[in-house]
Amino acid sequence: MTDLAWIIGASLVGGILSLAGAGAIAFSARASWVPMLISYAIGALLGAVFLEILPEALELAKNPAHLTGTVLFGILLFFVLEKLVLWRHCHDETCEAHDPHQHQDNDHGRSGMMIMVGDTFHNFVDGVIIAAAFITNTQLGIVTALAIIAHEIPQEVGDFVILLHSGYSRRQAIVFNALTSAATLLGGVLGYHALQTVQGLVSPLLGLAAASMIYVAVADLIPGLHRRPELQATAQQVLLIVLGIGSIWLVGELVHGA
Repeated sequence: MTDLAWIIGASLVGGILSLAGAGAIAFSARASWVPMLISYAIGALLGAVFLEILPEALELAKNPAHLTGTVLFGILLFFVLEKLVLWRHCHDETCEAHDPHQHQDNDHGRSGMMIMVGDTFHNFVDGVIIAAAFITNTQLGIVTALAIIAHEIPQEVGDFVILLHSGYSRRQAIVFNALTSAATLLGGVLGYHALQTVQGLVSPLLGLAAASMIYVAVADLIPGLHRRPELQATAQQVLLIVLGIGSIWLVGELVHGA
C-alpha cells in the first residue's frame, strides 16, 4: 500500500471507530442520565485540553507566547460567535438573554456549535499528524493512528452528550459528529500533499481547538451545574468531572507507555 492509501484508510477507520464507540456509549444512556454525563463531558474536555492538546501545541510552537495568545484570541472569538447565536434566537423579551433566571432545557445549540467548530480544528490536526507519521514510517503511522483513536473515544462521548444537551436529537448528534470526523480525512490528504505548509498551522489550530473546549466547559457547561448546589449533587458532579479527566489521562498513559 502507498503512504496515501494508509493515510486515507487510517483516517476513515479512526473516524468510524471513534464515532461508533462514542455513539454506542451515548445511545445506551437514558435521557435522565444526560445532566450527570454533562459533568463527565466537562472533565473529558478539560482533560483533553490540559493533558493532551496544549502540551502538544506548546511542543510544536516556535513561540509559546504566540500560542497562548491564539488561545486567548480563540476564547474571545467563541464568545462573539455565541453572542451571534444568541442574537439569532432572541427575538422577544422572554428569551434567556433577557431573563437569566428562566429555566432552559437546552442552550439553543450554542454549546453544540462551539464544540463542533473546535472538534473540526482538532480532527483536522489529527489528520495532519497521521499523515506526517505515515510519511516517516508505516509502523509509526499505525501506532499514531491507534493512539489518536484511543484518545478520541472518551472525548467523542463528551461531545455527543454536549450536542444532546444543546437540544440536538441523537440522530443529529451522530450526523454532526460524523461531519466533524471527516476533517481528519481532509487533514490527512492535505497533510500528505502539502505537509510543510500545513505543519506550520498545526500549533495555532490546536490552540483554537483548545480555546473552544475551554470556553464550552467553563462558560456554557459549568454554570449549569450550579443549579444543583446541594452537597450530594456537588459531590457527584466533582466525581464525574474527575472521572472525565481520569479517562483522558488513563488512555494517554496506556498509549504513551506502550
